[in-house]
Amino acid sequence: MPFEVYEKETEVDERPFDVGRFRRMLRYLIPYRRRVAAILIAILMSAAVTLFEPYLLGQVVDRGITPRNPTAITQIALLLLGLHLLGWIGNTLRINWMNHVGQSVLFDLRQELFNHIQKLSLRFYDQRPVGKIMSRITSDVNAIAELVNNGLVTIIGQGISIIGITIVMFWLSWQLSLLAFITMPILAIFFNKVRPHIETGWKNVQRTTSNISANTNESVNGIYVTQAFQREVPNFGTFQRLTQHSNDAWMRTIRIEEMVWPVVDIVGVGGTALVVVAGAWLALQGEVTLGLVLAFTGYLWRFWPPISSMSKVYGQALSAMASAERIFEFLDTPAEVADAPHAIDLPPIDGAVQFDHVNFRYDPDQEMVLKKINLAVLPGETIALVGPTGSGKSSMINLLMRFYDPIEGAIRVDGYDLRDVTMTSLRHQMAIVLQDSFLFSGTIAENIRYSTVGASDEAVRRVAEAVHLAPFVDSLPEGYDYNVGERGNRLSVGQRQLVAFARALLADPRVLILDEATSSVDTRTELVIQQAMERLLEGRTAFIIAHRLSTIRHADRILVIENGRIIESGTHEALLARGGRYLDLYRKQWVGQRAA
Repeated sequence: MPFEVYEKETEVDERPFDVGRFRRMLRYLIPYRRRVAAILIAILMSAAVTLFEPYLLGQVVDRGITPRNPTAITQIALLLLGLHLLGWIGNTLRINWMNHVGQSVLFDLRQELFNHIQKLSLRFYDQRPVGKIMSRITSDVNAIAELVNNGLVTIIGQGISIIGITIVMFWLSWQLSLLAFITMPILAIFFNKVRPHIETGWKNVQRTTSNISANTNESVNGIYVTQAFQREVPNFGTFQRLTQHSNDAWMRTIRIEEMVWPVVDIVGVGGTALVVVAGAWLALQGEVTLGLVLAFTGYLWRFWPPISSMSKVYGQALSAMASAERIFEFLDTPAEVADAPHAIDLPPIDGAVQFDHVNFRYDPDQEMVLKKINLAVLPGETIALVGPTGSGKSSMINLLMRFYDPIEGAIRVDGYDLRDVTMTSLRHQMAIVLQDSFLFSGTIAENIRYSTVGASDEAVRRVAEAVHLAPFVDSLPEGYDYNVGERGNRLSVGQRQLVAFARALLADPRVLILDEATSSVDTRTELVIQQAMERLLEGRTAFIIAHRLSTIRHADRILVIENGRIIESGTHEALLARGGRYLDLYRKQWVGQRAA
């Protein structure tokens, strides 16, 4: 796989902090507003120690040590002990409650994202690698949850501390406060300069991480091809470059962030030094007490650490913002194929299907892959679609299943336009068996039952017997509880197809679609599958896409598709007698089989 496909996506333009997106992130806290309010109270309890401790220490000097008053010292010490106990209780409650809220937000966001992407059309998946979609659901959602769990608490808690400390400092001495903050403009200018670089850096980190996920997913799924063509070393090189690119993006961002903390410390030390000198001079002049200078210096020492902590969290917030941008991109992608506002439930159908002047293309800049398709299918009729690769056969099936909508024209079932009925009621009466039947991790019974949740064991056994799957299952020690493995890799291609047939039969569809259902199996397995197909087709309207023409000889009608048009239509014998394109296809395949 070409490395350039991933590398091009790692450059991100610098953009200002998106306040609207940040507010949208905060909306996920609304269902937990009462718990958030309790967390704010707990944060205030924790902040009480920071706000009152320096003042009380100053009072120890002014009211206890200087006048030699042990009682005052004892009273203030007990008060300090109570404050620390209050702070400990608040901090404990805050941690417990915040973890609950953070995990709840993580759950809600991940559920919303997963639920939404399941409703998106196939075009959405055509344009995006699976690994990148997985990265949104896992690492990007985690980045937001981490901000909610820790970042917001730091921002709110330290923000309250900074505001409270500032108020108390000006109350103690506005002159010393102005002197302490004289270096703040330097910090503000520095933050303004470095912020866009940090934001851009975290966006690049998220992109490179997504590239690694996409590459890993593709490599694992293609491991057979990789080993067959001995591509392990080149693939390792590609993965190494992607990982190095991610490492470089991470290190660049961290180096920029690391510049922030020393600057905060230097500015803080500079301001504190000025206050110490000025405060000592004022104390020597008798204009302020020693306790006030001590308390003020204590507040000043407590003022700069929250600034430093918030600067660290700011990087975390920017990382979460980069993830939020990617997540909201998915959430804001509308479902291209969706139920119309006026859609009704499709009643039980007989299975009449009509294509009425249907035009279709996958991309706006692409030519039509289906052109003026007109077709009327009677209930219970079996229609076979044949033609070269790319002729439009699968496109017709995709439109019938309403994975896509026609650009022009309409498709009707029993006279109902597919766009006027709900997709659930439509697909509930249809079933499809693909060339590469997808099985989920789990047992044979669970995969058969996937089409009809709650079906009884007896129903599962009955359909398995009907499609000639039962003899294989009965030979297994675990029987129907046999685990098929990921994607059904513990079964042969033919066995997977029979499971897919059983799954389709259990759904009892009125319209059945078989897409190259026998093209990947040997002749012996094909005979078994042919018998299963005969049972599956009984009494149903069926569309069969076939590569092997021998499998469709008994179809009621065979349609020859080329360049998006139906160029021939008739029975197997009629098309052979006509001597047209179907005869050419039949002869080429017959000659190929004889040569084999």
